[in-house]
Amino acid sequence: MRTILFIIEKEFKQIFRDKMMLPIIFAIPVIQLLILSYTATFEVKNINLGILNIDQSQQSSELINKFKGSTFFNLKAYSTNIKDLEVMLKREKISQIIYIPNNFGKNLSSGNSSEIQIITDAVNGSSANLMSYYAISIIMSYNSNIIAKINPNIANYGINSSYQYWYNQELDYKRYMVPGILVLLVTMIGAFLSGMNIVREKEIGTIEQINVTPIKKYEFIIGKLSPFWIIAMFDLIVGLLLSRFVFNIEIQGNIFLIFSVSAIYLLSVLGLGLLISTVSDTQQQAMFIAWFFMVIFIMLSGLFTPVESIPQWAKIINYINPIKYFIKFMRQVMLKGSNIFDVYNEIVVIVVYSIATLSLAFWRYRKVS
Repeated sequence: MRTILFIIEKEFKQIFRDKMMLPIIFAIPVIQLLILSYTATFEVKNINLGILNIDQSQQSSELINKFKGSTFFNLKAYSTNIKDLEVMLKREKISQIIYIPNNFGKNLSSGNSSEIQIITDAVNGSSANLMSYYAISIIMSYNSNIIAKINPNIANYGINSSYQYWYNQELDYKRYMVPGILVLLVTMIGAFLSGMNIVREKEIGTIEQINVTPIKKYEFIIGKLSPFWIIAMFDLIVGLLLSRFVFNIEIQGNIFLIFSVSAIYLLSVLGLGLLISTVSDTQQQAMFIAWFFMVIFIMLSGLFTPVESIPQWAKIINYINPIKYFIKFMRQVMLKGSNIFDVYNEIVVIVVYSIATLSLAFWRYRKVS
């Protein structure tokens, strides 16, 4: 035990002696959490809109006012010439065009149907779908008002529905993103730092000095990984405090359950980093290998897109993705207040993954003189 404590003390001295390492460990994760939580969103707001109004009627003006009053749209251009708006759409000065044709108001006044064309910049497919949905919703709302004016009795027919949003009543996207980004940051801290640590010993030549000492392999590995486990847990605590006092996200579940599972999860991350370090000869190699796995795991984790939406072959790969299970665990416990039985499957997978990666890394590391 004394040997392990000496190694841990040596590692902490080495970390704090490196002035560039301290900002990477403590400042950068905080800054990334604050920035990414506000910017990593698929919500579409402030849509620059162009109106092509050929009709120039009272009805078309009422519809345009509906768009002006929406919080999603900014009316940037108003024209009767389609060419002008097409140029603006091509230059990305506007993202959507609402085309109101001639006789729009006349047809509505006479009780006939009329058409409106929505032209959307669909380079970004997901954003285009949302923009079209917002525009159609406004048009359908206006359409309902017209029908009610023509025949008020129609408003009494049909299905009246009510809805509730559980766990995120304000539909605040930050509540969804903060737990996932927090998982991402502690994962990268643990994997990258542990992955480069032993490789750094190889580069500077001190690994040979350690290998000829009577230090046992398990003592060396525990002493090497423990500082980064402590640092990652500290970053997790800071992240949880920021989520509470900056993003106003109250932890609905058991905080001790979060810390317990997080401690186990970080063992799997550190084991992965150690495994990468055993197959790398330079820090650059370790960085590229770690980044290769991290990019795949992050994109498949459900951080940005639902796991259910990915292809079937990717779902098979995702079975070995620890980030997916921990993100789901954090969102369930932090936002829904899930107990240990609700997240039992995720906990089991995280435990198995931790045992597997640590065992494989321990077996792969060769302490030879």
